[in-house]
Amino acid sequence: MSDLSDWETTTSPKILLIKLSSLGDVLHNLPIVWDIRRQLPNAQIDWVVEEAYVHLLAPLLSKESFKGIDRIIPFSLRRWKKNLGKLNTWKQFFAFRKELRASTYDVIIETQGLIKSAVVCGLATKSANAVIAGLANATQFSGYEPLARSFYSKSVAVPVQCHAIDRSRRILSAALKWPAIERSVTPLFYPEQFLASIPAHNIPGITAPYMLFFHSTAREAKRWSDSHWIALGNALAELGYQIVLPWGNTAEQRLSMALAKQIRGSFVPPAFSIEEAFPLIVGATLTVGVDTGLTHLAAVLNKPTVEIYCDSPRWKTEGYWSQRITNVGDMQTPPSVEEVLKACKSSLSEKNV
Repeated sequence: MSDLSDWETTTSPKILLIKLSSLGDVLHNLPIVWDIRRQLPNAQIDWVVEEAYVHLLAPLLSKESFKGIDRIIPFSLRRWKKNLGKLNTWKQFFAFRKELRASTYDVIIETQGLIKSAVVCGLATKSANAVIAGLANATQFSGYEPLARSFYSKSVAVPVQCHAIDRSRRILSAALKWPAIERSVTPLFYPEQFLASIPAHNIPGITAPYMLFFHSTAREAKRWSDSHWIALGNALAELGYQIVLPWGNTAEQRLSMALAKQIRGSFVPPAFSIEEAFPLIVGATLTVGVDTGLTHLAAVLNKPTVEIYCDSPRWKTEGYWSQRITNVGDMQTPPSVEEVLKACKSSLSEKNV
């Protein structure tokens, strides 16, 4: 009698990916969709993600000319937690559970290692002998909740220092009993046809050529100093570039306005959605940003990007897949203005652009 599970004998298993948030984490999980398709082109691939990040996955939806994600299942935990006492919240939760259970999964791959994402594993319908794979241990500087392991049938140990993409690939490889996917297999993110179809932005006030400065992030210690941004902005403005200072909340808007007053010719755009961020980034000559989601979006779109690390380790999220990406600074060793300016000029050179 074969010791193989039913799903191991088929070329079209049903696979559920669970990576709920946040922006950068979702982006760094995208390569495993391509890794699966490379070896299992006929698999069904569904993905549960927080509703705020659905637009990050939409370009990978399967269509006649492209096989990617077959079903995106939005999860609204952040919004539901604010309205637990309302009947409509529970109606939405049960609708989510019904949608999740519409398929019976052979393999569930949970790459977040948190109870909230592990609970989704428990809610999903599983085939006999299904594999539910997740993290066996924490990695440095990443959230991890050991209780999540109780929802898995396969807990996958990873190095304590492990890049976000490598971590997801290790869990995938263990779940499907594949050899580890090496970095020599360049991670892919978005289809070429999608990248070619991104329209021009329509934000009045931005003039070409322009550069984006993503100066804010959720944790204050990860920020680069305001005086550094001002010095860098003025140096690049002297080269003929407009500096654009996006923001995500009221405090960041105030900071963008304060920086703009001291950077010649700079501009603070109105609020924009993740969906609108794609054309804004694609149209930029260069994106410079701290370790935050929109900086990583520029990197996965393979646009000239300078990633600044001030109080987070480069090994965790650095863009390593393209010469267009330059990483400067490291944990508790923020780069100087001169280092970042040099990286910007290098990114603008004919070799990289």
